[in-house]
Amino acid sequence: MTVGLFIPCFMNELYPKSCVSTLKLLKDLNLDVDYPLEQTCCGQPMANSGCSKDMKSLAQRFVETFKKYDYIVAPTGSCVTMVKEHYEQFFDEDDKDYNKVKASIYEVCEFLHDIIKIEKLDVSFPYKVGLHNSCHGHRSLGLGTPTELNIPQVSKLRNLLSLVKDIEIVDLKRDDECCGFGGTFCVTEEAISVAMGKDRIKDHVDAQAQIITGADMSCLMHMEGIINRDNQPIKVMHITEILAGGNL
Repeated sequence: MTVGLFIPCFMNELYPKSCVSTLKLLKDLNLDVDYPLEQTCCGQPMANSGCSKDMKSLAQRFVETFKKYDYIVAPTGSCVTMVKEHYEQFFDEDDKDYNKVKASIYEVCEFLHDIIKIEKLDVSFPYKVGLHNSCHGHRSLGLGTPTELNIPQVSKLRNLLSLVKDIEIVDLKRDDECCGFGGTFCVTEEAISVAMGKDRIKDHVDAQAQIITGADMSCLMHMEGIINRDNQPIKVMHITEILAGGNL
Protein backbone atom coordinates (compact mmCIF):
# COMPACT_ATOMS: atom_id res chain seq x y z
CA MET A 1 0.00 0.00 0.00
CA THR A 2 1.44 3.35 -1.05
CA VAL A 3 0.04 6.55 0.42
CA GLY A 4 0.39 9.93 -1.24
CA LEU A 5 0.35 12.70 1.35
CA PHE A 6 -1.41 15.88 0.29
CA ILE A 7 -0.80 18.96 2.44
CA PRO A 8 -3.02 22.05 1.97
CA CYS A 9 -1.00 24.98 0.69
CA PHE A 10 -1.72 27.30 3.63
CA MET A 11 -0.82 24.58 6.14
CA ASN A 12 2.49 24.04 4.38
CA GLU A 13 3.31 27.71 4.84
CA LEU A 14 1.72 28.55 8.20
CA TYR A 15 1.31 25.31 10.19
CA PRO A 16 4.27 23.03 9.40
CA LYS A 17 4.01 21.38 12.84
CA SER A 18 0.58 20.00 11.97
CA CYS A 19 1.89 18.79 8.61
CA VAL A 20 4.83 16.96 10.20
CA SER A 21 2.48 15.45 12.80
CA THR A 22 0.33 14.03 9.99
CA LEU A 23 3.38 12.43 8.39
CA LYS A 24 4.60 11.07 11.74
CA LEU A 25 1.20 9.61 12.49
CA LEU A 26 1.15 7.70 9.21
CA LYS A 27 4.80 6.65 9.45
CA ASP A 28 4.32 5.34 13.00
CA LEU A 29 1.75 2.93 11.54
CA ASN A 30 4.47 1.57 9.22
CA LEU A 31 2.76 2.88 6.11
CA ASP A 32 4.66 3.57 2.89
CA VAL A 33 4.13 7.34 2.65
CA ASP A 34 5.34 9.61 -0.13
CA TYR A 35 5.09 13.39 -0.33
CA PRO A 36 5.16 14.42 -4.02
CA LEU A 37 6.99 17.72 -4.24
CA GLU A 38 5.14 18.75 -7.40
CA GLN A 39 1.83 19.09 -5.52
CA THR A 40 0.20 22.48 -5.17
CA CYS A 41 -3.18 24.02 -4.21
CA CYS A 42 -6.32 21.91 -4.73
CA GLY A 43 -8.07 24.96 -6.21
CA GLN A 44 -10.64 25.60 -3.50
CA PRO A 45 -9.91 29.35 -3.09
CA MET A 46 -10.33 29.79 -6.84
CA ALA A 47 -13.61 27.86 -6.77
CA ASN A 48 -14.91 30.04 -3.93
CA SER A 49 -14.09 33.11 -5.98
CA GLY A 50 -15.57 31.91 -9.28
CA CYS A 51 -12.23 31.48 -11.06
CA SER A 52 -13.15 28.24 -12.84
CA LYS A 53 -10.38 28.42 -15.45
CA ASP A 54 -7.70 28.50 -12.73
CA MET A 55 -9.51 25.78 -10.81
CA LYS A 56 -9.55 23.51 -13.86
CA SER A 57 -5.78 23.61 -14.32
CA LEU A 58 -5.22 22.87 -10.63
CA ALA A 59 -7.71 19.98 -10.70
CA GLN A 60 -5.94 18.44 -13.67
CA ARG A 61 -2.56 18.88 -11.99
CA PHE A 62 -3.82 17.30 -8.77
CA VAL A 63 -5.10 14.19 -10.56
CA GLU A 64 -1.91 13.86 -12.59
CA THR A 65 0.20 14.15 -9.42
CA PHE A 66 -1.70 11.71 -7.23
CA LYS A 67 -3.16 9.11 -9.61
CA LYS A 68 -0.26 6.70 -9.01
CA TYR A 69 -0.99 6.13 -5.29
CA ASP A 70 -3.17 3.46 -3.72
CA TYR A 71 -4.47 6.03 -1.24
CA ILE A 72 -4.29 9.81 -0.98
CA VAL A 73 -4.44 11.16 2.56
CA ALA A 74 -4.77 14.78 3.69
CA PRO A 75 -5.17 16.57 7.06
CA THR A 76 -8.19 18.49 5.79
CA GLY A 77 -11.83 17.75 5.18
CA SER A 78 -12.46 20.77 2.95
CA CYS A 79 -9.75 20.02 0.37
CA VAL A 80 -10.75 16.36 0.24
CA THR A 81 -14.36 17.40 -0.33
CA MET A 82 -13.16 19.72 -3.07
CA VAL A 83 -11.53 16.83 -4.93
CA LYS A 84 -14.37 14.36 -4.39
CA GLU A 85 -17.34 16.62 -5.12
CA HIS A 86 -16.20 19.57 -7.23
CA TYR A 87 -13.68 18.22 -9.74
CA GLU A 88 -16.22 16.25 -11.81
CA GLN A 89 -17.05 19.15 -14.11
CA PHE A 90 -13.49 19.16 -15.44
CA PHE A 91 -13.29 15.47 -16.36
CA ASP A 92 -15.23 13.08 -18.55
CA GLU A 93 -17.60 10.79 -16.69
CA ASP A 94 -15.48 7.73 -17.54
CA ASP A 95 -12.10 9.37 -16.87
CA LYS A 96 -10.14 6.53 -15.30
CA ASP A 97 -7.56 8.66 -13.52
CA TYR A 98 -10.02 11.04 -11.88
CA ASN A 99 -12.36 8.26 -10.82
CA LYS A 100 -9.43 6.47 -9.20
CA VAL A 101 -8.33 9.62 -7.35
CA LYS A 102 -11.90 10.37 -6.27
CA ALA A 103 -12.27 6.88 -4.79
CA SER A 104 -8.82 6.87 -3.19
CA ILE A 105 -8.65 10.21 -1.35
CA TYR A 106 -9.38 10.38 2.39
CA GLU A 107 -9.21 12.90 5.17
CA VAL A 108 -6.60 11.54 7.59
CA CYS A 109 -8.99 10.75 10.46
CA GLU A 110 -11.39 9.08 8.06
CA PHE A 111 -8.47 7.02 6.75
CA LEU A 112 -7.29 5.99 10.22
CA HIS A 113 -10.82 5.20 11.40
CA ASP A 114 -12.31 3.46 8.36
CA ILE A 115 -9.38 2.03 6.39
CA ILE A 116 -6.60 1.34 8.90
CA LYS A 117 -9.10 0.84 11.74
CA ILE A 118 -6.63 1.71 14.50
CA GLU A 119 -7.61 0.51 17.96
CA LYS A 120 -4.71 1.77 20.08
CA LEU A 121 -2.49 4.84 20.39
CA ASP A 122 0.44 4.93 22.80
CA VAL A 123 0.22 8.67 23.48
CA SER A 124 -0.95 10.92 26.30
CA PHE A 125 -2.52 14.39 26.25
CA PRO A 126 -3.51 15.50 29.78
CA TYR A 127 -5.69 18.46 28.84
CA LYS A 128 -9.36 19.41 28.51
CA VAL A 129 -10.18 19.39 24.80
CA GLY A 130 -13.15 20.75 22.86
CA LEU A 131 -13.82 19.16 19.47
CA HIS A 132 -14.75 21.45 16.58
CA ASN A 133 -16.59 19.60 13.81
CA SER A 134 -15.87 21.42 10.56
CA CYS A 135 -18.71 21.59 8.05
CA HIS A 136 -17.09 19.86 5.06
CA GLY A 137 -15.71 16.94 7.03
CA HIS A 138 -18.74 16.56 9.27
CA ARG A 139 -21.47 16.85 6.65
CA SER A 140 -19.85 16.02 3.31
CA LEU A 141 -17.41 13.29 4.33
CA GLY A 142 -19.45 11.83 7.17
CA LEU A 143 -16.86 12.26 9.91
CA GLY A 144 -19.78 12.74 12.27
CA THR A 145 -23.56 12.84 12.44
CA PRO A 146 -25.10 16.28 11.81
CA THR A 147 -27.39 17.22 14.68
CA GLU A 148 -30.10 18.42 12.30
CA LEU A 149 -30.76 14.81 11.28
CA ASN A 150 -32.01 13.98 14.79
CA ILE A 151 -30.51 10.49 14.76
CA PRO A 152 -28.03 8.79 17.12
CA GLN A 153 -24.70 10.64 17.13
CA VAL A 154 -21.49 9.16 15.76
CA SER A 155 -18.11 10.93 15.70
CA LYS A 156 -15.04 9.39 14.11
CA LEU A 157 -12.86 12.20 15.49
CA ARG A 158 -14.11 11.62 19.02
CA ASN A 159 -13.54 7.88 18.62
CA LEU A 160 -9.91 8.51 17.69
CA LEU A 161 -9.37 11.03 20.49
CA SER A 162 -10.76 8.50 22.98
CA LEU A 163 -7.70 6.34 22.24
CA VAL A 164 -5.43 9.04 23.71
CA LYS A 165 -4.53 8.54 27.36
CA ASP A 166 -5.37 11.20 29.98
CA ILE A 167 -7.42 13.34 27.59
CA GLU A 168 -10.71 14.89 28.73
CA ILE A 169 -13.13 15.71 25.92
CA VAL A 170 -15.55 18.37 27.12
CA ASP A 171 -19.21 18.54 26.14
CA LEU A 172 -20.32 21.54 24.08
CA LYS A 173 -23.74 23.11 23.70
CA ARG A 174 -23.45 23.18 19.89
CA ASP A 175 -21.40 20.22 18.70
CA ASP A 176 -21.42 20.99 14.99
CA GLU A 177 -22.12 24.68 14.53
CA CYS A 178 -20.13 26.46 11.79
CA CYS A 179 -17.20 28.63 12.92
CA GLY A 180 -17.82 31.19 10.18
CA PHE A 181 -14.58 30.73 8.22
CA GLY A 182 -15.98 29.53 4.90
CA GLY A 183 -12.87 30.27 2.82
CA THR A 184 -13.28 33.61 1.06
CA PHE A 185 -16.55 34.10 3.01
CA CYS A 186 -14.45 35.41 5.91
CA VAL A 187 -13.21 38.17 3.61
CA THR A 188 -16.43 39.07 1.80
CA GLU A 189 -18.60 38.80 4.94
CA GLU A 190 -16.10 39.69 7.66
CA ALA A 191 -18.54 40.84 10.36
CA ILE A 192 -20.73 37.73 10.12
CA SER A 193 -17.68 35.48 9.99
CA VAL A 194 -16.17 37.01 13.14
CA ALA A 195 -19.46 36.87 15.03
CA MET A 196 -19.85 33.18 14.22
CA GLY A 197 -16.25 32.50 15.25
CA LYS A 198 -16.76 34.25 18.58
CA ASP A 199 -19.84 32.13 19.26
CA ARG A 200 -17.88 28.93 18.68
CA ILE A 201 -15.00 30.04 20.90
CA LYS A 202 -17.38 31.04 23.70
CA ASP A 203 -18.94 27.56 23.65
CA HIS A 204 -15.49 26.00 24.19
CA VAL A 205 -14.45 28.52 26.84
CA ASP A 206 -17.73 28.03 28.72
CA ALA A 207 -17.06 24.28 28.71
CA GLN A 208 -13.62 25.02 30.27
CA ALA A 209 -11.70 23.56 27.35
CA GLN A 210 -7.99 24.33 27.26
CA ILE A 211 -7.63 23.30 23.62
CA ILE A 212 -9.88 23.49 20.57
CA THR A 213 -9.06 20.72 18.14
CA GLY A 214 -10.48 19.57 14.83
CA ALA A 215 -9.66 18.08 11.44
CA ASP A 216 -9.57 21.34 9.45
CA MET A 217 -6.79 23.79 10.21
CA SER A 218 -8.59 26.50 8.25
CA CYS A 219 -11.38 26.62 10.84
CA LEU A 220 -8.86 26.48 13.67
CA MET A 221 -6.83 29.28 12.04
CA HIS A 222 -9.94 31.46 11.85
CA MET A 223 -10.72 30.90 15.52
CA GLU A 224 -7.06 31.29 16.50
CA GLY A 225 -7.02 34.78 14.99
CA ILE A 226 -10.03 35.80 17.07
CA ILE A 227 -8.60 34.13 20.20
CA ASN A 228 -5.31 36.01 19.85
CA ARG A 229 -7.00 39.33 19.12
CA ASP A 230 -9.34 39.00 22.11
CA ASN A 231 -6.71 37.46 24.44
CA GLN A 232 -8.89 34.43 25.15
CA PRO A 233 -7.52 31.76 27.56
CA ILE A 234 -7.61 28.90 25.05
CA LYS A 235 -5.42 27.47 22.26
CA VAL A 236 -6.00 25.55 19.02
CA MET A 237 -4.26 22.36 17.83
CA HIS A 238 -4.89 20.22 14.78
CA ILE A 239 -6.09 16.76 15.77
CA THR A 240 -3.06 15.08 14.18
CA GLU A 241 -0.77 16.83 16.66
CA ILE A 242 -2.68 15.26 19.55
CA LEU A 243 -2.93 11.81 17.95
CA ALA A 244 0.80 11.87 17.11
CA GLY A 245 1.74 12.52 20.76
CA GLY A 246 2.32 16.26 20.64
CA ASN A 247 2.11 18.64 23.59
CA LEU A 248 1.37 22.32 24.14
